[in-house]
Amino acid sequence: MTTKINVLQVIPKLGYGGAETGCYDIAHYLAEQECGSFIVTSGGDLLKFVKKNKVRIFKLPVHSKNPFLILLNSIILSCLIIFKKINIVHARSRAPAWSCYLACLLTNTIFVTTFHGTYNFNNKFKKFYNSIMLRSKLTIAGSNFIFSHINENYNEYLDKKKKLRVIFRGINVDYFNQKNISILKQEKLKKEWRLEPNKFNILMPGRLTYWKGQEKLIEALNILIEDYHVTNFQAIFLGSDQGRKVYSKKLFSLVERYSLTKKIKFINHCKDMPLAYSLADVVVSASIEPEAFGRVAVESQSMGKPIVASNIGGSKETVLNKKTGFLYKHDDPRELAKNLNTVIQLSQEELKLMGNEGRKNISKKFDVEAMCDSNLREYKKLLKN
Repeated sequence: MTTKINVLQVIPKLGYGGAETGCYDIAHYLAEQECGSFIVTSGGDLLKFVKKNKVRIFKLPVHSKNPFLILLNSIILSCLIIFKKINIVHARSRAPAWSCYLACLLTNTIFVTTFHGTYNFNNKFKKFYNSIMLRSKLTIAGSNFIFSHINENYNEYLDKKKKLRVIFRGINVDYFNQKNISILKQEKLKKEWRLEPNKFNILMPGRLTYWKGQEKLIEALNILIEDYHVTNFQAIFLGSDQGRKVYSKKLFSLVERYSLTKKIKFINHCKDMPLAYSLADVVVSASIEPEAFGRVAVESQSMGKPIVASNIGGSKETVLNKKTGFLYKHDDPRELAKNLNTVIQLSQEELKLMGNEGRKNISKKFDVEAMCDSNLREYKKLLKN
């Protein structure tokens, strides 16, 4: 008799980030494959979309780094593992991973982790704290970049008996599809955002934080006007400052200094990201620090939009330079401006061709179905061993 696969995923909060949407997608995929699917989280906006009749949700303060709560969570997780007959625990962040690790030791349960980012490790204690992601029987890296990062920086924690495997993050290419967008909805959003007609729309999605590179794009837009004499554009910065008022004020001051107030719009939030992408002529990902995966670059290509992205981190794997978009030297606003000018000078036919190539690229390599299927196959292998 085959043992039913019961997977418990543990994540601090179920929001709209890459780790969170990956957790959400895998949870529902497992349920469709008649596996037991459980999520432990402290909350999050994505919770309301979880199909509760298919995926069981349990709330615990797993976002906390408090040692007492980490220990308490491990005891509660142990009980959950026993009573729900969980045979695989998949942790998606460091604090809950410590709780999962202890719970799996207590219950002799298979422990899996996904290494989602580069994580700061500027001292030995921080590196030890991060090392929990490598104490699992299987560690999943979301990109070749993360795989290399682990091998280069955590060699002392790698165990040949344990598995390190790349499973590319995936997105729902049916959801991020330009064909699903209605003209009526587009016109409504254009009015809401007060976009001018017949302008080249440059979209930069992402929370307002220094390493996302909003400053560099503002500088590049000024160079676009000053050096290339390109003025027929408008740029939309889509994302909130999440309380980073000092940084957002710095951005507003920079916009005023360059006299770009009529060229740049700051939009706090959009519930319908495919609709937001549909209004763009080009999408920018200007990160000055490596993105583990680079969801914006992937989503925009799936929507058939050319992408201009910095040449670090996951974008080097997801963007086909000069075919689905352009890669530029990170932290270099002049090169960013040069690439934006190149895209703006393309004909509508050339833009469409680049967009189509992007759509094909993502559908082939980064579809969510492939990601979910790869995870399930790894779970099955672990249970067989």
